[in-house]
Amino acid sequence: MKKILFLFIVTYTITSYAQEKATATKNISGDLVGIAHKKDFKQQPYSNWFIKNYDTYKPDKKSISKLKRKLKNVKIKAFVATWCKLSKKDIPHSYKILEQADFDFNNIEFITLNRGKKTPDNLQKNFNIKSVPTFIFYKKGKEIGRYIEFPHQNLEKDFLTIVSGKKHKQNKKK
Repeated sequence: MKKILFLFIVTYTITSYAQEKATATKNISGDLVGIAHKKDFKQQPYSNWFIKNYDTYKPDKKSISKLKRKLKNVKIKAFVATWCKLSKKDIPHSYKILEQADFDFNNIEFITLNRGKKTPDNLQKNFNIKSVPTFIFYKKGKEIGRYIEFPHQNLEKDFLTIVSGKKHKQNKKK
């Protein structure tokens, strides 16, 4: 019994450390940079836009219902920026969509970028990020599609198209 308890404590400690070690920080311009979590966006000054855009967004229920089934075994890397108007909309909207779809938030990483679309430790390296927001979807370690900057239909329908394995048409600037 003592061995099991010891193993549990060690596993919990390692898991907790891994989850907390990489966090976003506010840079000199006031932008959040690094790996961010919902609690980071709910702090000032980001909460001004996060909470408003989260509370007022009404995701398409039909798309959410389909997403629930399709998001199994999907991982997402979201490259966003707290200085970007589109990210200020899509960050809270994506949280609401994924929460309603019962998505496992251990399978998403929000990487907030500075105005040069970088992080001090180059978390964006090898991902070819030219625009924010960019959501990259993976299944079995392989990229299956990207949502970049503007929705073709709406965020949840575009996410559904990507995770369904269909060709996602990127919208140009509106």
